[in-house]
Amino acid sequence: MAARPVRIANFSGVLGDRFTAFEEAVHSGSDVVIGDSMAEITMSSVTQNFRSRPEAQHDFYSEYFLRQLLPQLEAVAEKKIKVVTNAGVYNPAGLADAIREEVAKHGLGLKVAHVIGDDLREQTADLLAQGQLSNMDTGARLTKDADDLIAVNAYLGGWGIKAALDEGADIVITGRVADASLVTGPAAWWHGWSRGELDKIAGATAAAHIIECGPQAVGGNFAGFTGIKDNTLPGFPIAEVASDGSFVITKRPGDDGAVTVDTVTAQLMYEIQGPRYLNADVTWHTDSVELVQEGPDRVRVFGAKGSLPSSTTKVGINFQDGYRGSVWVYPTGLDIDEKVSVLKAQAERAAKDHDLDELRIHVCGQPAEDPKDQWQATVPVQIVIAAQAPDTIGEFISQFLSYGLGSIPGFYMDFNNWFTNGAVPRVDYWPGLVRQEDLRHRVVLDGGRVIEIEPPATEPFTGQPEVPATAPAAPQAFGPTVRRPLGDVAFARVGDKGANANLGVWARNAEAWPWLASYLTAERLAELLNAPAEVTVERYEQPKLHGISFVLKGYFPPSGSANLALDQIGKSLGEFLRARHVDVPTSVLPAQS
Repeated sequence: MAARPVRIANFSGVLGDRFTAFEEAVHSGSDVVIGDSMAEITMSSVTQNFRSRPEAQHDFYSEYFLRQLLPQLEAVAEKKIKVVTNAGVYNPAGLADAIREEVAKHGLGLKVAHVIGDDLREQTADLLAQGQLSNMDTGARLTKDADDLIAVNAYLGGWGIKAALDEGADIVITGRVADASLVTGPAAWWHGWSRGELDKIAGATAAAHIIECGPQAVGGNFAGFTGIKDNTLPGFPIAEVASDGSFVITKRPGDDGAVTVDTVTAQLMYEIQGPRYLNADVTWHTDSVELVQEGPDRVRVFGAKGSLPSSTTKVGINFQDGYRGSVWVYPTGLDIDEKVSVLKAQAERAAKDHDLDELRIHVCGQPAEDPKDQWQATVPVQIVIAAQAPDTIGEFISQFLSYGLGSIPGFYMDFNNWFTNGAVPRVDYWPGLVRQEDLRHRVVLDGGRVIEIEPPATEPFTGQPEVPATAPAAPQAFGPTVRRPLGDVAFARVGDKGANANLGVWARNAEAWPWLASYLTAERLAELLNAPAEVTVERYEQPKLHGISFVLKGYFPPSGSANLALDQIGKSLGEFLRARHVDVPTSVLPAQS
């Protein structure tokens, strides 16, 4: 099609992202606007009520997106913008029909298509009988019955989106597609790529990985946020994808935030499995890309390499495992350790009278030595439990709170729990695998015409390749050291996939990279994080990014959505690591340190 790069603007990284972002993207001078609504933990939250209301799954799509879209329909038509989003969630046909109705009402002539084939509930019994849907991380077989599963959705590739755009669709609604499909589909349509142009598709996959989480690429959730002048509400990113698969990440002029090599690196180091990133359309070699600051708020990314996709694709599976509930209490002032000991003993005493699956107690910090107000003297403590019956949750909380008058001095709690049982469904997430050849990937156009999407050429994935590791160096190899927070010389970002934490750490300057590579071994990382002994740490160096990708296997048992940790998907784990004091060579410290 056109020789120039396609300009793809993101307007959502999660269901319920900033409402005004869609309007901003429509008026950003972009060719395509894309939005992601289907984070793993979001989907687990969405499915919480599906067991009690089975009809809800058939009905659920993002009404939030519909409210964003409707006021901008005329602008979408006038500017001839393409809109691509997975806001169809579990009901892409329902959302597409709702949009078609509004388009007809306003006489706009926009064409709407939707993508189906991700919902595998009707095939689940057969897939289980064939031994499919095994856990992609552990290889364990799924032992649940098909009727126990709330949602079973395959991660589809981008070729259905491309086919819809090839047919002239202006708005494409999907359910569960791979996150990258929202960019690879439009990029392949714009440039006329074929399925065999794997390096180009890998480049678009990298672009998608950077912009899929919205403002995170523009300074949101960025460890170096203090270096960004306007960091209150970062704007949303735009990818300008060229015909060779290289691209530039930028943002709208005037929006808050910044696009720098580090804000882009943060996303490239985020939620990757290692040097090979599996996608339904391509296996992207994450260690191939290079970055350069091309100008203010413009980072060019190039060099992406790709190989055939895996013969299997991921399946997001949700099932309920009882209920969970929590209560907060706030010991204050002196003798905090002793007060916490009493609270723990009282919680354990109440637990003996109830059939709990799990009890966890999270103590959040220590009070200031000479507090200037009451809140500096307060330590929040969360008591969280899981059980198979909702009444068990309520009975435990009631019994624990009944100890209040005989508890620690200054006992008080979150009164939101006082008159409710506090029980919510505990929904587990299982990252399964299904053969791509067994999927029925389809596109439904206006009028009901259906296009069948053939599965891609694939090859078995045999595991991450061996990556040479920098040899640990003697402490004196880099000269004199000083005790400093690791964050003085390194940035970090964490994401979750299934039960694993994906932690990316990269040097703040090129001078610090050789030391970081030799210092931060898998063993040292586990020690600094005080990781549980059962957690396995995989380590992959990314020299072109001056970074290290760590996969902490089993860090969120049994999954990101079902564990009882306070930071349930480890979003602040990297900031904890950066706060740890280590012996840093003075030669690698930034000048201001």
